[in-house]
Amino acid sequence: MAVNDQIFKNALKLWATGVAVVTTRSEKLGIQGMTVTSFTSVSLEPHQILVCINKDSGTGKGIFEAESFAVNILNVNQEALSTQFAGGASQEERFANVSWYEGATGSPIFNDSLVSIECTMDEKMSAGTHWVIIGNVEQVSCQSGEPLLYFNSGYQGLVS
Repeated sequence: MAVNDQIFKNALKLWATGVAVVTTRSEKLGIQGMTVTSFTSVSLEPHQILVCINKDSGTGKGIFEAESFAVNILNVNQEALSTQFAGGASQEERFANVSWYEGATGSPIFNDSLVSIECTMDEKMSAGTHWVIIGNVEQVSCQSGEPLLYFNSGYQGLVS
């Protein structure tokens, strides 16, 4: 079967992923954040992760300026937060009513996230419509709870 955009999207939506919001704070652009599902570990030595961010996103520009970012892995109760950071809302609207603090790198860390990982940018690579950004892990914060999952174009929780 030949691959077109719709076939490709239909196939990828059947891959269950965790949901995270990537945040940054840059001098020119201020605080920024966006929901991502393309996030993974890269290396144990050194400690590295990667995120994929659309080249048109303001958050990507903020990360390049600040050279740091945080990945806030959302818990099962943060579906609304994921939606808030995924839509076309302004950055001010995205951060409205969100409880966060400034992390060691200056990036916003969500108080209620399951995990927050603060990084300094190691490198970026162009890949089609996205930037693949590799970060060196500087700080990690974990809380108990269950992750928010995304599968088949909808939010899910773990099934016990």
